[in-house]
Amino acid sequence: MRRSEFLRAVEDEFPGRTSSLLNDLVLTPLAGRTAKEALAAGIPPREIWFALCDEMEVPENRRHGAGRLEPRQR
Repeated sequence: MRRSEFLRAVEDEFPGRTSSLLNDLVLTPLAGRTAKEALAAGIPPREIWFALCDEMEVPENRRHGAGRLEPRQR
């Protein structure tokens, strides 16, 4: 997952709440960092996405492949 895909996934899953979730929500699995801090620390966006999904109780079926503009080519 690229950073742009991560940001798109957050906006798609939490419309209108992206800024507050990225800047204010502390994610325990990421050493108590916010998503913004985790990105700055070099933590992969996919890891941050899953931590955010866990914290916000996003169902499993909405987590994988989120943020992609089109399906992955094989």
